Amino acid sequence: MRHVPAPSSPTSPDGVPVESLVWAETVAAGGYTSAVMARGTRIRLTDLDGEACAHLLIHRADGPHERLNVADTVKVPWQAYLGAGHPLLGGFGRVLATVVSDTSGAHDALAGTTTRIGNEARYGAAAPESASPAGRELLLLAALKHGLGQRDLPPSLSFFKGVRVDSDGALQWQGSAGPGASVDLLLHVDAIVSLANTAHPLDPRPDFTCSPVRMHAWAAPGDLDRLSAGDLVGPLRPEHRQAIANTDADLNARGVL
Repeated sequence: MRHVPAPSSPTSPDGVPVESLVWAETVAAGGYTSAVMARGTRIRLTDLDGEACAHLLIHRADGPHERLNVADTVKVPWQAYLGAGHPLLGGFGRVLATVVSDTSGAHDALAGTTTRIGNEARYGAAAPESASPAGRELLLLAALKHGLGQRDLPPSLSFFKGVRVDSDGALQWQGSAGPGASVDLLLHVDAIVSLANTAHPLDPRPDFTCSPVRMHAWAAPGDLDRLSAGDLVGPLRPEHRQAIANTDADLNARGVL
């Protein structure tokens, strides 16, 4: 359920006045959501019961052709495992968002989300209205609300279900960190944020397993300056600083900064 207006939410992150919220929603298991968020917005995802799996896409609002690029998100910072301080990059060397807080550590940038074919073979159904909706089907519905389509859906990131790589290259599903874990994202651009809450493709359990994820968002423009200064997540790696500089240069050229 989404609370409109957001300050009508019965909950708010610790230290964040409820009147500061710009987005408040609990996404049910098998549900999806999307919204346009401003640069400097901080988004908190919370795994309420320990079985959420939040599959995330980010598109730039003023140019949706610039969108989350998982390959660069892994390659540029030389790190496949998401956590605090990890930049989420588009395909133009610019950062779209940064992970600025993480109490879970159980995330995945390698396996993507579930597909219609995969869910039909495994659970017997994959449609959005079914009991086992596929992530790609849900993210497509989110995209359509913003004039986007199938061709605009790149691979997504997954939060709250961890995956690690064995020495032989095999992907191993690690499960969740348990109830109450959260992750915060800080937007560097105005963005279309889309989320599908559905089972992870590597979940070995035979039954479709998922639980609600709570989302809060609030304006935190000072956090961008704190991040660049090294006061939010510590000193940034050179690759991260360069991606921020590339983003800011583009915003300056557009007259945004």
